Amino acid sequence: MSRYATVDPATGEVVKEFDTMTDTEAERAVEAAHAAFSNWRRVDVHTRAAVVQAIADAHRDQAEELAALMTLEMGKPVAQARGEVELSASIYEYYATKGPGLLADEQLDIAGSGTAVVHTRPIGALLGIMPWNYPCYQVARFVAPNLLLGNTILLKHAGNCPQQALRIAGIVTGAGGPDGIYQNVFASSDQVAGMIAHPHLRGVSLTGSERAGEAVGGAAGRNLKKSVLELGGSDAFIVLADADIERAAQDAATGRFANAGQACTSSKRIIVEGPIWDRFLAAFLARAREWTMGDPREETTRLGPMSSASARADLVAQVEDAVSKGATVHLGGELPDGPGAYFPATVLSGVDPSMRAYHEEVFGPVAVLHRAGSAEEAVRIANDSPYGLGAAVYGADESRAADLADQLDVGMVGINTTVKSAPDLPFGGVKNSGIGRELGRFGLDEFANKKLERRL
Repeated sequence: MSRYATVDPATGEVVKEFDTMTDTEAERAVEAAHAAFSNWRRVDVHTRAAVVQAIADAHRDQAEELAALMTLEMGKPVAQARGEVELSASIYEYYATKGPGLLADEQLDIAGSGTAVVHTRPIGALLGIMPWNYPCYQVARFVAPNLLLGNTILLKHAGNCPQQALRIAGIVTGAGGPDGIYQNVFASSDQVAGMIAHPHLRGVSLTGSERAGEAVGGAAGRNLKKSVLELGGSDAFIVLADADIERAAQDAATGRFANAGQACTSSKRIIVEGPIWDRFLAAFLARAREWTMGDPREETTRLGPMSSASARADLVAQVEDAVSKGATVHLGGELPDGPGAYFPATVLSGVDPSMRAYHEEVFGPVAVLHRAGSAEEAVRIANDSPYGLGAAVYGADESRAADLADQLDVGMVGINTTVKSAPDLPFGGVKNSGIGRELGRFGLDEFANKKLERRL
């Protein structure tokens, strides 16, 4: 089978296969991106912004086609897929409208004579390595700020989203920019390594697994290339004793089961103070039961299949490991009959450090609930993870909740809300969740040359 293939996760059917590019084609792609950069960097920023706005408009115009491809290739329920397309369009639009102002020169207040100005300039050709779980939004996060800045893009999408990759490439290349500023590459792992090592590539951004981050970050470091790595997480959702239980249960269930639980910022570890454990568990189970499996093409479906049979097998192994060592299954946990990579909304408790589900990222519709004896113990459990992407703290006393949130080793935290992505909010984590930030003004600074100009 080809490395790049559309396999319908709802049925297991291989729909279409695509060839991996040749080594010569990979080499030429980098050279073309480098050549295009010499022209694109000199294009007026407002002209570049118009191209980015055209990309936003095309996403909205082709929303149904983009959503349908998401549903076909990775199983996202179609209503959720439409929402992702609109979020992606809003990111392009944000940089088209706000980006030129964010790139304005910064006059420094210096002690010596003369003047000093910092210009924000592009650095060159970049490689983006994108995941399958948000195949439209993740691309927008990387592409929008960098095209606006004046960098050029090589985009390697996930192997199971080739048609989405081609559709996005068509949108970007049809938006009015010069040839070569954006190229889709169906590259192998060895070709990716070669691109990173190429002297004309200036940086690489990866959203993916911790293992992939080690490989890409290592290659970038060996070749002295700038890298941004977003490597997933195991987000804690803390419910304090004074929290609004129904609201917390609703948000926790949505945060955990949307996109079949296949989100880096999903509420994977729900940590509940002891006095409200029984009431919260009952409320959460009631909400979890609303997430029933169904055909992702149906408008009312909330929980579609996982992205692939192999992804489901990994999840099942984590659940079986926890149950075999004493964890309690309150809901779900059993493979359904029939075709497709479906797995039901599942709720576990009693997960301890001897189990894989305690420290590993659980990437699927499985919620792990922990009972904490105090707020301080809740913070300890939350921080007892190799990951540090996002978190949430729910409690009526927002000052106390904010104090506890400040103790969490994460890059993003919500007070009585889950972490939600928005074009103007920085996105990223600490520890094994990665390096760097995306979105907002931060998305413009990662692959930028902050160039000093001094005059006497």
